[in-house]
Amino acid sequence: MKIYLDTANLDQIREASELGIINGVTTNPSLVAKEGVNGIADTKAHFAKICELMDGNISVEVIATDMEGMIAEAHELISIDPRIVVKAPATRTGLKVIHRLSDQGIKTNCTLVFSVLQALAAMKAGATYVSPFVGRLEDKGVDGLGVIAQMVQMKKNYEFETEILCASVRTQNHIQRCIELGVDIVTCPYEFVLTFYDHPQTEDGLKKFLMDYHA
Repeated sequence: MKIYLDTANLDQIREASELGIINGVTTNPSLVAKEGVNGIADTKAHFAKICELMDGNISVEVIATDMEGMIAEAHELISIDPRIVVKAPATRTGLKVIHRLSDQGIKTNCTLVFSVLQALAAMKAGATYVSPFVGRLEDKGVDGLGVIAQMVQMKKNYEFETEILCASVRTQNHIQRCIELGVDIVTCPYEFVLTFYDHPQTEDGLKKFLMDYHA
């Protein structure tokens, strides 16, 4: 499984990269705004800095809502770095953009996916990644992991190459179930990544080893 970091914070990306477990970064307009980045020039410069810190792909969401505007913005984004993946929403216009960009050999991430049929449409449109939001599904009383399981089965049934990127991950159970289901990628916030290696028995064991050594 690949682990992506869901952030636009440079310090978090730098620290997580040093752990050696991060394969990429996902961002969105809210995360970028949280870093106090303003204006087109500053935003592009910020994305360039993220690319310098990461070896993997970086998903960046388009802001435009019309087809031609989204496509123009997509080309501006990949001009920053070819590893940038263009995020577009699972809407009628978004799917058209994903299909067009896919034909041009540009990597895309269909985001804000909440149903198996949306995932199917994104995969058929040629999306490189499809991002279902497990946490937000559960907020509405839906079995989010059940929806993810159906997507994984659909991918296997029809041999789609699109990778399933589970977003809105909020608990360790989400990660563990994604591992069991065979999800390709999970993306989670920095604070959650830090819990991957944190276990009380590890700390207790280390203290015991050190005590025995000094004794």
